[in-house]
Amino acid sequence: MSQENNSQLKWYALRITYSRELALKNHLDQEHIENFVPMRYEYVVRNGQRIRKLVPAVHNLVFIRSTRRKIDEIKERNAVALPLRYIMDRETRQPITIPEVQMQYFIAVAGNYDQHVVYLPSVDSGAQKGDRVRITGGIFEGVEGIFLRVKGDRRVVVSIQGVMAVATAFVHPSLIECIENQL
Repeated sequence: MSQENNSQLKWYALRITYSRELALKNHLDQEHIENFVPMRYEYVVRNGQRIRKLVPAVHNLVFIRSTRRKIDEIKERNAVALPLRYIMDRETRQPITIPEVQMQYFIAVAGNYDQHVVYLPSVDSGAQKGDRVRITGGIFEGVEGIFLRVKGDRRVVVSIQGVMAVATAFVHPSLIECIENQL
């Protein structure tokens, strides 16, 4: 396997059918390809006992950090067992790529399984009322997003354009600093 140049690596959002996101994640982990599957805890009943289980929060969605050539190779090699599709940008008709810093913020929020995060359809930051903010303390320190009221609480929403958004658990206003005002 050839060494990929770090500057060529990009985050791609992909769909996999039939809820096989964990099988794909396992395959990517074995090939040492960075990936992220948003997860959450859910209670299931097995043999009459209530068990807390970590499950995908959004079915059929996987984020992969690699080159497009490498992902195409994986798609071709595993077309039957793990059928993958890029999530496409409707305007450019190209696979959606996610900026590194935006993906870091998304992972910081969505990767925190014990917090009460809320998954939302993609939030168009230009169409929303709210301030662009940075969290200055707590477990989400450093995360930037849009400060919105979601499900009755003030939360910071990190959006991946055209894919989805995730809202933090309640964030106290004292831990928020405005980056820029949006009218």
